[in-house]
Amino acid sequence: MAFITAPDGTSLYYKDWGSGRPVVFLHGWPLDADMWEYQMVPVAEAGFRTIAYDRRGFGRSDQPWQGYDYDTFADDLKAVLDELDLTDVTLVGFSMGGGEVVRYLSRHGSARISQAVLISSVTPMMLKTPDHPDGVDASVFEEIIDGLKMDRPSFLAKFNKGFFGAGVFSSPASSEMIAWAGQVAMLASPKATTACVRAFSETDFRPDMAKVTVPCLIIHGDADQTVPIDVTARMAAAAVPSAEFEIYDGAPHAIPLTHHERLATDLIDFLRR
Repeated sequence: MAFITAPDGTSLYYKDWGSGRPVVFLHGWPLDADMWEYQMVPVAEAGFRTIAYDRRGFGRSDQPWQGYDYDTFADDLKAVLDELDLTDVTLVGFSMGGGEVVRYLSRHGSARISQAVLISSVTPMMLKTPDHPDGVDASVFEEIIDGLKMDRPSFLAKFNKGFFGAGVFSSPASSEMIAWAGQVAMLASPKATTACVRAFSETDFRPDMAKVTVPCLIIHGDADQTVPIDVTARMAAAAVPSAEFEIYDGAPHAIPLTHHERLATDLIDFLRR
């Protein structure tokens, strides 16, 4: 297996498929790089180099006790780009991974970056505050943390139903896919799992959005129960007026898994511009 060492010594597992202009995928909470299977394969087959790594604390990467904040995540991403000496990169961030995309651009600039894609992203801000009254109440995130601490497997099994938009009689994903997501989530350290809830819920990316000056594609489902579109993608599109904003009608949060064929097509179309 291949690893890159972050500035604080944390080992980050990565996969690197195909050849051509590089596309770097940032996974969502609480999964790992394997969630990109249905995008990495077709994008690589379309003539691009696809790279995805497990965030610190998740998957096959090290599980340090510290570093679960977006400045560190952005520095980890920089370590990956620097070690592999990637240029003309398209960054693709899903859910909390979207925060890594915009924080990287804000913190390290766009010299290596040519495009950005935000999918079901938590940007520009999730938490309800006096100057962000339409956000999600803090109690929602406290309940998530409490549920994880009480019984992580049970909580994740229930959480995944909303993540995938599974109803009583129908679901856009198979029961096997939903079960697999739970298994992947359990590979993460409990510390990382809870610390990242605070990171993606409390971090204010509004100042970072002005640094998104490369061509940007924003994709979000209007039935997303996990990261509501009105307080994230719609505001992100307003903050980056040059961005393309595509709404997937009726789509839940887990677009890379529930709508993988459409997403792969949209990504390849964007990459070829």
